[in-house]
Amino acid sequence: MLFSQRLRLRPIQRSDLPFFVEWLNDPEVRQFITATIPLSLEEEEQWYEQMLKQPKPERPFAIEVREEGEWQLIGNITLFDLSWVNRSAEVGILIGDKRFWNRGYGREAMRLMVQHAFETLNLNRVYLRVDVENIRGIKSYEQAGFVKEGILRQANYRNGKYSDMMVMSVLRSEWQTPTREGV
Repeated sequence: MLFSQRLRLRPIQRSDLPFFVEWLNDPEVRQFITATIPLSLEEEEQWYEQMLKQPKPERPFAIEVREEGEWQLIGNITLFDLSWVNRSAEVGILIGDKRFWNRGYGREAMRLMVQHAFETLNLNRVYLRVDVENIRGIKSYEQAGFVKEGILRQANYRNGKYSDMMVMSVLRSEWQTPTREGV
């Protein structure tokens, strides 16, 4: 497990799947992620079985926060498309429990995952793609240390229209660990 001041990242368990299905079937939660079609528990169970076959560095983590003395599942985060030659990976995050939106948990989870990427996996670059209309996400990623790299024009189709995607990244040389910034 990985720990920060207010949360922990742990391996995903089968018991997490009903929460993921609930979140991914909520249009508001799904608004800015690549999953565009609602899914069933059976489909999520198939995903889970495939996920267990992936290399451990590419398996997603559950995001949990401590609420009233208990760990509460609020989302997930993962590194994917790892390139060991280029020492890079893409990161994706979902805070699915809307009660925990706008409280800094996404930024904190992202910083913890980037720290893991640099200090444990020895990566040099972590990047992400974000819809340019996801202002809240962009602000959170900037606060987590990511910088804007460029725009992928009309790269995303959502709600009957195309939108641009922004590429953002953080390099090991730019990284400051949370302990140095008090996060």
